[in-house]
Amino acid sequence: MKIILQVALLFGICWLSQCVEAVLPFSLPASIIGMAALLVLLGLGVIRTEHIQEKSDFLLGNLPFFFVPAVVSIMNYVDVLRSNLVALLVICLVSTVVTFVVTVWAVRLTIRWMERGKR
Repeated sequence: MKIILQVALLFGICWLSQCVEAVLPFSLPASIIGMAALLVLLGLGVIRTEHIQEKSDFLLGNLPFFFVPAVVSIMNYVDVLRSNLVALLVICLVSTVVTFVVTVWAVRLTIRWMERGKR
């Protein structure tokens, strides 16, 4: 029964985020709205991690299965991928380097803030 309640909670937040997306005057994905709502609810203590822990662990443990349909659908566009291979490789390389640099910067900034808090 506990897992059913956890699933209901997560899907309820997902459903509400889709409702919010439908009424917004600008484009914002429901998944982003849902994650932000879950973060706010967790931050405010309305939802505790124990409320969603088991189901979240299950979903994270089976995450690769959620990518199978996307990978299979990419196979329909192999000709497009081949014709744009160089551009795709450059984009992947640049975005990876940028992600690493921003991550290092964020970690250093976080460490600096934590050291100031200890003083």
